[in-house]
Amino acid sequence: MQGEDPFDQEAVSILRQPKAVWATAGASVVAFMGIGLVDPILPSIAKGLEATPSQVSLLFTSYFLITAVAMLVTGFVSSRIGGRKTLLAGLALVVVFAALSGTSSSVAELVGFRAGWGLGNALFVSTALAVIVGAAAGGSSAAILLYESALGLGMACGPLLGALLGDASWRYPFFGTAALMAIGFVCITAFLKEQPRPARKTSLLDPVRALGHGGLASVATSAFFYNYAFFTILAFTPFVLNMSPYKSGAVFFAWGLLLAVFSVLVAPRLQKRFGSLKVVGASLVLLAADLVILGYGNHTAAVVCTIVSGAFIGMNNTVYTELALGVSDAPRPVASAGYNFVRWFAAAAAPYLAPKIEEWSNIHIPFVVAAVAAVVGAIVIWIRRSALTHEAQELEPEHATEDGVTVFAS
Repeated sequence: MQGEDPFDQEAVSILRQPKAVWATAGASVVAFMGIGLVDPILPSIAKGLEATPSQVSLLFTSYFLITAVAMLVTGFVSSRIGGRKTLLAGLALVVVFAALSGTSSSVAELVGFRAGWGLGNALFVSTALAVIVGAAAGGSSAAILLYESALGLGMACGPLLGALLGDASWRYPFFGTAALMAIGFVCITAFLKEQPRPARKTSLLDPVRALGHGGLASVATSAFFYNYAFFTILAFTPFVLNMSPYKSGAVFFAWGLLLAVFSVLVAPRLQKRFGSLKVVGASLVLLAADLVILGYGNHTAAVVCTIVSGAFIGMNNTVYTELALGVSDAPRPVASAGYNFVRWFAAAAAPYLAPKIEEWSNIHIPFVVAAVAAVVGAIVIWIRRSALTHEAQELEPEHATEDGVTVFAS
């Protein structure tokens, strides 16, 4: 009908999904909750286990380092045993290691259990996107937005759950996550049928070979620097805010809500109007400015800038995901694995380096470094803009697709 908002049509197509898609998306929400779960309880964990901020930050480092390396394994495994079994294996590992995390008696044990959790999360998260894209109604754009919705909701609810359960004990959020992922395991078992396996089995080196494509390598490189900024906020800011679990959880809940809204509702509209590369470039520069204010402002400014950063992170997440899935001619699971292999290394580095940089300098400099990383990410996009625009066949504002969102050829 003439005059209808294409984004309203997109919202309808997102809601009309098979049970298998909703089961996978629901489990994805819980998986992403596990990333931000420890945010509001980081100071409590440090106190409970008599650990320093840099030691506690290893909870993120071990998690994402294993996640990055495991990205080379996910396609290898899923192409041999199928997407459903890979999802269930990942969920089972998360259930086991999340529960074990809650029993830790030292920070070293907790870091080790988080590494096992990272392996399970890698198997689940990378496969979940491919499963949702394959099973969703409404095309790949609707599937990506649904996945980003799950990411945003999980990022928002993770800190809230961590605060509610962590106020009694820092151990309870880990047990809570294990229970929720067990429910996800049951839902996937009940509603998701086995997905068709790819015609060709994926080798361990296929994701690395995919990075030989200039467009995908450029997106991954830019995302590496962006993720350093992203996870400086996620892992280091709780120590700077120094708030109770409830207050810290509320801050990151608001942050996650902005992330969800801007990733699902705002980013597609801006992409349609300005083009994806302009949106991600501008968002990275604004994120850098936000980080500088966060680092040098007073406590109120730090709280506000932490929340506002969710808007820029939400937009970046959506654009980077679409670019990574569409910029090369590699199969989507392979391209996604190669892209994630690169960017998760930054997610592992930032939580460890930010407290160390503070020890070597002062509390302001970690945010300056993160701001510089965001700007470098924008510079990579600008330098490689012609290759990215050509390879991804990016739609300019006047060339909207029939469903109203920017989609990249696969």
